[in-house]
Amino acid sequence: MSKDDRSPEPIRPEDVLRDGNLKASIWRNGSERGDYFATTFARTHKDDDGNLRDSHSFIGTDLLKLSELARRSYERTSELRREEFKGRREEQGRAPKGNRPNRSQ
Repeated sequence: MSKDDRSPEPIRPEDVLRDGNLKASIWRNGSERGDYFATTFARTHKDDDGNLRDSHSFIGTDLLKLSELARRSYERTSELRREEFKGRREEQGRAPKGNRPNRSQ
């Protein structure tokens, strides 16, 4: 491979939330109707050779942590959607509702 060859940058999640060896990866996806966020859950473990691997099955003691990660992921995706909406409004030259002048005065 020459210096001019450039590998595409790997796709990275928008955010990753962790609780011990469990993680929730939040991904930004695009569609004809606009961007949306999807979340994947994984349990990280070491294989027989000592390499880190992700599993998408969970044992009983993981489930409460997993439910908490799901709740936190919901909050984070809501936050990301608000940030995206605010950014689109600012690009369009509109002030967010909370910053609009009060016209009733």
